Amino acid sequence: MKKYFIILAFLLTAGSLHAQIRLGQSRYTSPKPVDILELNYSKPQQFRIAEIKAVGLATLDEIAIVSLSGLKVDDMISVPGDAISNALKKLWGQGIIGDVKILVTKIEGDDIYLLLDLTERPRFSRVEFSGVNKTQESELKDKVKIRGRVVRDDVLNTSQRNIRQYFVDKGFLNTEVKVIQERDTTLPNSVKLKFDVDTKSKVKINEIRIDGNEEISDKKVKGKLKGTKEHPRLHFFREVYSRLTNTTPKSAKEAIVYRNPVSDEEVITYMNKNFKLNFFNGSKFVTKDFREDKESVIDFYNTKGFRDAEILSDTVYKYSESTVNVGLKIEEGNKYYYRDINFTGNYIYSDSVLLAKLGIEKGDVYNKEKLSKRLNYDPQKGDDISSLYQDDGYLFFNIDPVEINVQNDSIDIELRILEGPQVTVNSVSIEGNERTSDHVVMREIRILPGQKFNRSLLVRTIRELSQLGYFDPENIEPDMRPNFEDATVDIVFKLEERPNDQVELSGGWGGLFGFVGTVGLVFNNFSIKNIGNFEKWRPLPVGDGQKLSLRVQANGRSFQNYSASLTEPWFGGKKPNALSLSVNHSVQRMVDFRNIQDSRSDQGSFSITGATLGLAKRVTWPDDYFMISNSLQFQIYNFDRFGDRFGLSYNTGKSSSLTFNTTISRNNVDNPIYPRLGSNISLATSFTPPYSSLNRNINRESPDEERFKWLEYHKWMFDATFYTPVFGSNKWVISARSHMGFLGSYGNRIGMIPLERFVLGGDGMTFNNFALGQEIVGLRGYENQVLTPNQGGRGGVAYNKHVMELRFLVSPNPSATIFLLGFAEAGNNWGSYAEYNPFNLYKSAGVGARIFMPAFGLLGIDWGYGFDPLEQRFLIDQTQRGIRSGPQFHFTIGQQFR
Repeated sequence: MKKYFIILAFLLTAGSLHAQIRLGQSRYTSPKPVDILELNYSKPQQFRIAEIKAVGLATLDEIAIVSLSGLKVDDMISVPGDAISNALKKLWGQGIIGDVKILVTKIEGDDIYLLLDLTERPRFSRVEFSGVNKTQESELKDKVKIRGRVVRDDVLNTSQRNIRQYFVDKGFLNTEVKVIQERDTTLPNSVKLKFDVDTKSKVKINEIRIDGNEEISDKKVKGKLKGTKEHPRLHFFREVYSRLTNTTPKSAKEAIVYRNPVSDEEVITYMNKNFKLNFFNGSKFVTKDFREDKESVIDFYNTKGFRDAEILSDTVYKYSESTVNVGLKIEEGNKYYYRDINFTGNYIYSDSVLLAKLGIEKGDVYNKEKLSKRLNYDPQKGDDISSLYQDDGYLFFNIDPVEINVQNDSIDIELRILEGPQVTVNSVSIEGNERTSDHVVMREIRILPGQKFNRSLLVRTIRELSQLGYFDPENIEPDMRPNFEDATVDIVFKLEERPNDQVELSGGWGGLFGFVGTVGLVFNNFSIKNIGNFEKWRPLPVGDGQKLSLRVQANGRSFQNYSASLTEPWFGGKKPNALSLSVNHSVQRMVDFRNIQDSRSDQGSFSITGATLGLAKRVTWPDDYFMISNSLQFQIYNFDRFGDRFGLSYNTGKSSSLTFNTTISRNNVDNPIYPRLGSNISLATSFTPPYSSLNRNINRESPDEERFKWLEYHKWMFDATFYTPVFGSNKWVISARSHMGFLGSYGNRIGMIPLERFVLGGDGMTFNNFALGQEIVGLRGYENQVLTPNQGGRGGVAYNKHVMELRFLVSPNPSATIFLLGFAEAGNNWGSYAEYNPFNLYKSAGVGARIFMPAFGLLGIDWGYGFDPLEQRFLIDQTQRGIRSGPQFHFTIGQQFR
């Protein structure tokens, strides 16, 4: 049998070789070939390869193809034999050949002449898409990179599958992709490829059914399915009546007054099924999101003590052409509690200290997530067990929780600790700061060589580098390079610079007004030292962290504002003492637009010219998040035929003010653009000298020119903002803010000054109103500056404002950070302290969006609805009394803190 098998294999090989090795010319000119039948296939013969040529090539190199075959001139081969079959396999294996034949063109003695008769596979010359938009096409080209590749079925199938998966991930589960190949006549041996995409409609989720959950309600389980939501629906009274009673009501009244008893469980079941108001959440089905959501459900069960919870099965089945139903079958298991909690391996701290830091006691519900946070890293509290050790230098500290006994509903935990040696910081370096000088970065670093390692200082350093604004806060990564033997660590802060200079450009020709617009430049990383070093000009000298701001604003002839400021954040170079100098000039004119071309159309003006010199200093008490800043400001208020806008008895004259300003602030927010955690609190005060005490001849009876020649007042401003992440996500954040302002006088000798008062309402910007000598405060849902006591336009002496925002981060991209928000706020403004009532507030609510672009800063739009009618004290036109503000759109530029 073995002998017969060998003979059969030989005959099959010879037959196969006979099909491939033929005598002939086939696109090759040679002497008349030897008849193929003259070769004795019953007995292999040895030949020397005298020549190898290849034909049929369009783009491939002949020498390279011959080399790939493995055959070489002067090689001895057997015909038939393995050399020929191996050559065929190698050429086929390259995937670039469509067909190959090895021909014998001539045999002379022991010399054989071979010809490789080849057919190249065509190549893809270009790829086109139909049925998609420009954005989708751009993204698909990144997923289908086949240009220049050989046409093969596996390449086509992979590309087709990737395109379909791209749309499936976006909720288009029924997407169909057709592949169309066309010969490209502009290139040799090339094929144009077109993908015809039919996405059909998005597949949404009709209903999610939860089975097996007895301890956790359907609502809570569905709440953890963040990316898998049922589509919104709302069935009204007729539907309610018919579903609960299995009958159809004769009228709407019958449906409403139906009072037959229905159990609470029936009502809850019906409400969950028929009333879904999640209009702000998508309901598309995405396999990846569903997979992650199932893990979130189990994690949620673990936080409630259900250690053994698992999803036994899940189903997704078609409900209609555009919807599916989703089912989850859950096995909750037992609810567990902590019984004994023991520590092993701890020598530095006692069990009692560690147990107090852990914050979990015997009898508490088992919570895997809380245990992990209290052991390793708790961003909310920051005083976990790991921080206790690592803040004292124990970088290699490790703690491993082990469940040593699970009995009935109780779990015994043993926390096994490896303390390791106390580590010293060997070196600290930075990478990636191409524009910013090393010393600007290094002066913000809190963890220094020679110190014991301290995790809190490391986290603080990351925050300080984020606050600079020069680097992408999402990509500040400390590269830890520890050495266990030496008990040292090298730290490298890897940074990614981003442009943070800002350009504000808006303008146009306002007809009668003339030029209307703003030109503003803010250079946040300016360098005076590098003015003479043109290599550092990008486009102006950069690198030393100084801030230069230039701004021009105009509303034709009626308003102009010019301002410039320079800030050195480390004056002296050794401590963070910020020295700032600013100058400004603003002028507001009353113009007769009926005679705009005549220079006499100017009917009066009001201007303010001022300069400010300030010095801010970080302090370490009560903690080192505090800063105290002081400044001295001098301003000249010039009235020229300005009328009684501020209720003054004269319309031409000057007033001056010299104020000493002090601000105490504490700022520990984690990110300046989209804060998720921390607070920003400040108290700002302004004081002028009590001029009336120095000149006893001035009192309330004195002419306004004398009373207000030098303004005397004191002013108090309080602002507090708190940020808290919610819903267990770093995308959802609640921002709570309070703002208050009070203007006071030194007794009743002079009284309240008419300037520097508060006006409230609108977007908090002055672009549309160009108000001077006033503090502009926004209140969305009301018109700009509408909440201003009707006292000649002076404004109020006190205001209160409170804001609550729920924010959602859409895109953390540093080149365009986008977030949405919903807000509720309330505020009011009072013309005297006799009227002051902090509980009488104007309320509004609405939604908005913000986008931060480094070149333009923070831009925003809000839609707000004001709920309250204006009081008489705010109305100039009494016919508007009792009319609510209603809906208002507002646009903002820059951070609006008030």
